[in-house]
Amino acid sequence: MAESNFPTLQPAMTIMVEIGSPLAVGSASQRAPLTAVPMTGGTAISHPSLQSSIDAVFADQGHDYIRADPSGKHLRLNAHGVLKNKGSESLIYIHYTGVIDITPAVGAVLSGSPEAKTTEFGGSFIHMTFETGDEALKELETGVFVGAGRFVVEKDRPVTVEYRISKVAQG
Repeated sequence: MAESNFPTLQPAMTIMVEIGSPLAVGSASQRAPLTAVPMTGGTAISHPSLQSSIDAVFADQGHDYIRADPSGKHLRLNAHGVLKNKGSESLIYIHYTGVIDITPAVGAVLSGSPEAKTTEFGGSFIHMTFETGDEALKELETGVFVGAGRFVVEKDRPVTVEYRISKVAQG
């Protein structure tokens, strides 16, 4: 099989998601309890290689709905939010699902430990979809996007999740 038949990744954008304190919803019917994490702010900035120009902020508070695997080694993400593109004022709905490996470093961030530090990329991956009424951003709706994430911890700032999003392209 030719290596050229495998897809490649084209850098698309960086999304920074500020998160608030988790809300332990629980569950009376599911094996794993539900936790809702507020997405309280953030930005999305397109990479120059993306045809669509994005310089956006969160239009409102979104949420990341999270369940832990029964093994306790992974978290399952299901996030929803709305961005507002500066200039055009276009709204962009984002939805992503993904998996986070629970490492000691991630555990420190999620527990609010004073020892928490910014984590490395490599243990958090997502698949992101978009919806918008702006014809100039149609590429977002017709593309396939994946990303890698990490937690950014800075003194006197909310914990932020940084996602490097890429568009899947023909190899």
